[in-house]
Amino acid sequence: MPQDGEAAAHGALYPSLSGRKVIISGGGSGIGEAFVEAFALQGAAVAFVDIQAEPGEELAARLADAAIAPIFHTCDVTDCDDYGEKIALMIEQLGGCDVLINNAASDDRHSLEDTTPEYWDSRMAVNLKHQFFAAKAVLGAMRGAGGGSIINMGSISWHLGLEDLVVYQTAKAAIEGLTRSMARELGRQKIRVNTIIPGNVKTPRQMQWYSPDEEAKIVAAQCLDGRIQPADIAAMALFLASDDARFCTAHNYWVDAGWR
Repeated sequence: MPQDGEAAAHGALYPSLSGRKVIISGGGSGIGEAFVEAFALQGAAVAFVDIQAEPGEELAARLADAAIAPIFHTCDVTDCDDYGEKIALMIEQLGGCDVLINNAASDDRHSLEDTTPEYWDSRMAVNLKHQFFAAKAVLGAMRGAGGGSIINMGSISWHLGLEDLVVYQTAKAAIEGLTRSMARELGRQKIRVNTIIPGNVKTPRQMQWYSPDEEAKIVAAQCLDGRIQPADIAAMALFLASDDARFCTAHNYWVDAGWR
């Protein structure tokens, strides 16, 4: 059995992903970084955005020797006009779009009492709004390609009802409704739409929230021992983007080690 962090090295190869055109938001670090690397290693043509320039540029440079070197653009996905322009540019650079991964998000902690209308709007923009408008922006390219796969990133948090995340969890709950609605509307055009729901994934960002004792409690609450790695989430995305998942749409795919 592969150990923590070994998923990418022991993962499946999907011939249908070779040359597939993939756009990823929030791809500079964490789970997004794992998506970019995993698809690049499959021989896909990847373009990704991130609000942080340095990690995105470093990742693109690190993967420059891939069969098709990834393309990176700095972008704030909450600016729908700029993000729409970036998506159009990436579609032009890639020559289309077969796969969209709506990954960008922010799980900053907050209380209900301290939430202002401005904070609400900003959190909805970074966690929900861009997923809708990014999907809308790639529809023409996917129709032209004869179909596609849209993968939305949800969260286990609202299923657990965690504290200090009320606005984030509201947005993440809505993503599951967005997925169901889009899958119904786009299915006859051979565009599949699914949600990945990660458990607690060991990323540098998540580690700022949890002490070793709290990590141990998470593992104890799971059915399986060990910490979920970004590569484990990427493995699910590869499957959902591939032709092997051709009849998978409108549903949630959990990678949580049974933490529910």
